[in-house]
Amino acid sequence: MAVAEFHHDAQDKLRHACTLVAQWYRDGRRVWIHCDSEPLAARLDQMLWVFEPLAFVPHVRDGHRLSEATPVRIGHDPAAAPADAIVLNMAQSVPAGFEQREHIVEIVSRDPADRDAARARFMRYRERGFDMQTRKAEA
Repeated sequence: MAVAEFHHDAQDKLRHACTLVAQWYRDGRRVWIHCDSEPLAARLDQMLWVFEPLAFVPHVRDGHRLSEATPVRIGHDPAAAPADAIVLNMAQSVPAGFEQREHIVEIVSRDPADRDAARARFMRYRERGFDMQTRKAEA
């Protein structure tokens, strides 16, 4: 059964995203970070290089010549995501083709507008039969 995992009450969504991605990388998982804007993709790209001084998370933006060989990719088109990748959805809507994904993760901040958007995504995943999981964000 496909899983939609919501991390709620994040103080800093980007930092929490980087922490999760670093853990998944250490666990040998492939990750697709779905962004709905170029500025957000650029911020995540930069933050993955510097968020932990001793951490190394190999990542590229989708379309890079090494994207097929890199375990963490950042992009706008979820159809380009590897089939076995965890999808970290940083967009305000569900990614296109989400029904074919096995594991989608959402991070929800304390901002009321962000919570409302997340509730709508939560309902959409639940309507499609995803196993819904929630946990408190640590960052």
